[in-house]
Amino acid sequence: MAKTQYNRVKAGDLELTEKVVAINRVVKTTKGGRAFSFSALVVVGNGNGVVGHGLGKAKEVQEAITKGIDDAKKNLIKVPVMNGTIPHEQLAKEGAAKVMIRPAAHGTGVIAGGSMRAVLEAAGITDVLSKSLGSANPHNVVKATFSALGQLREPVQVAKHRNINLKKVFNG
Repeated sequence: MAKTQYNRVKAGDLELTEKVVAINRVVKTTKGGRAFSFSALVVVGNGNGVVGHGLGKAKEVQEAITKGIDDAKKNLIKVPVMNGTIPHEQLAKEGAAKVMIRPAAHGTGVIAGGSMRAVLEAAGITDVLSKSLGSANPHNVVKATFSALGQLREPVQVAKHRNINLKKVFNG
């Protein structure tokens, strides 16, 4: 499968909101006892089409979240949002997690499960139908959602690529 080309964005002076998707406690048993560490999966977005995700690992939860936020700010992408929804249906897969997202009419809301909901809301998508198929592992679901959002194309982009006018994109 071809590698997805994302529309990368620099964090710069964007007002980003953070959402912790998952925190995992890892225990390593050593000669001196147990050593605890934490990993945090974090999603950031500006609610206007820019979203990113990151993973932070540290000995304390707060430090892991901070590292996750910093990592997420390095992985920002631009998502085409049209009237609060996405331009077209998209399927994507990451590991054993498969996700499907569909555009929805105004007023539908975000119909999505935990990990996907965090990503879609951070991106500023207000009306979408989605389904997580396969694995429910939050890391892979978030990555698959990002892959699906990264593959979305705006109608203007499609018309330009096909050398046809915009009305023909919608009407066939």
